[in-house]
Amino acid sequence: MAEEGKLHIVLLPWFAFGHMIPFLELSKLLAQKGHKVSFVASPRNINRLPKTPPSFFPKLNFVEISLPHTEGLPENAEATADLPLDKIQYLKKAYDGLQQPLTRFLETSKPNWIILDFASYWLPPIAANLNISTAYFSVFTAPSHCFFGGSEHAFDRTEPEHYTVTPKWIPFPTSIRFRHYEILRLSDGFSENASGVSDLTRSFMTFDGCDLIALRSSFEFETEWLNLLQQLQRKPVIPVGFLPKKIDNDKEDADDTKSNSWKVIKKWLDKQVKESVLYIAFGSESTLSHAESTALAHGLEQSELPFLWALRNGKLPEGFEDRIRPRGLIWTSWAPQLRILSHDSVGGFLNHCGVSSVFEAIQMKKPMILLPLFLDQGLICRVLEEKKLGYPIPRDELDGSFTSESVAESVKLVMGEEEGKMYREKVKEMSGHFADHELQDRYINQFINHLQHHGCRLP
Repeated sequence: MAEEGKLHIVLLPWFAFGHMIPFLELSKLLAQKGHKVSFVASPRNINRLPKTPPSFFPKLNFVEISLPHTEGLPENAEATADLPLDKIQYLKKAYDGLQQPLTRFLETSKPNWIILDFASYWLPPIAANLNISTAYFSVFTAPSHCFFGGSEHAFDRTEPEHYTVTPKWIPFPTSIRFRHYEILRLSDGFSENASGVSDLTRSFMTFDGCDLIALRSSFEFETEWLNLLQQLQRKPVIPVGFLPKKIDNDKEDADDTKSNSWKVIKKWLDKQVKESVLYIAFGSESTLSHAESTALAHGLEQSELPFLWALRNGKLPEGFEDRIRPRGLIWTSWAPQLRILSHDSVGGFLNHCGVSSVFEAIQMKKPMILLPLFLDQGLICRVLEEKKLGYPIPRDELDGSFTSESVAESVKLVMGEEEGKMYREKVKEMSGHFADHELQDRYINQFINHLQHHGCRLP
């Protein structure tokens, strides 16, 4: 028998780690408040998630639903990180095959709410038939959603150039728009793929079908964008905070591979001068072209700054590692990013404008050098530039190319020059909102309060 006033909430993320990890963090916060949480994913994805402390059980349950065999999808490929970009369409097709087994689970478990992702556009109608409310938890930013507009704007823009100007429905001054090269890299999301549904269509159908929209955000950070998104979507938009991680809760066993990685990295960082090291990382799924990685490497070399580069993909110029040793450390396996950013010797973060990386940088008071690569990262870059939280490496407007000189000049500006002081000061000023766990707790309480009072099936 359910506890009085307590909810049963099912969470179904899209199978990309940039989505699954925030969904897991939200799940843990809901479970901490005493609600029953069912986190649904494929078996291999569940096994690869960060280990959840025993204290969360039995409130937090992991529900395994296997992906159906799908032609074109390699065996054991269950997340976007397992696939090249051109194969992700087959993962979306397999993901759509979760409809029947998920429906059976919902029929027997009878949850109060389902928190879903952009990819499961087919879920709101299923939930409505079962008298279950739905919340779309978006890992994308409010400005990005506002840029694409409401349903009436979904297909107004028919040419790439239409996305290179700020849309007319944004009523306040902003520089948010795509560069020409960014929209060309994103154009695959506008067309049908092997699943038969474009990413744009998935997003708009999910927006239209859900009962509310939850965002990893706060009114302290982007009031005007959250208010505009609610106007555009005509339904409640509720920020859930930034889901900041506590480093102390991420300890590994002494013999764990991740713990050993941190020991090696920390030993190197401990030898460096305070705020002198540039940390470089582009997430687990972003890939630099050969020309980009070469320009970046030569730029780091020219900057003469100490740096730590978490390099998951890409080929370095011949002899580069020998020339930069011991000033630079190239790390090619898993890197404990939050721990690295928390270290006193790190003074800046060169990244791809991935949401989690951006939030962690602000939380740890690290100014950013920005190099957006795909998806909505270009839009995030514009917002960070407006807020003086990061400085974008200058690039060619048409093809996105950049020079080693622009890399060297950008990192030196942000890391130490007088002209970059505003970035260093602004990120420290803003960090309080991102690291404030009491503020985070208030946002989660407000979110839960809405779920408790506005669902189809009240607890």
